[in-house]
Amino acid sequence: MTKKLKRSQTNRKITGVCGGIAEYLNIDATIIRIIFVIATIVGFGSPVLIYLILMFIMPDEY
Repeated sequence: MTKKLKRSQTNRKITGVCGGIAEYLNIDATIIRIIFVIATIVGFGSPVLIYLILMFIMPDEY
């Protein structure tokens, strides 16, 4: 059975994108969130755009 990238229903703070990525990679969601915050600070907002796109593209976990 293959793993699918989906937004998390159980590990979510806003929309579950970071939680879904963490579940897919089998790591703690806090690590993904910290990476996202650092990337946002360094990348001048580009990761925010990527997050918004993923929010609409990634399906919800059922």
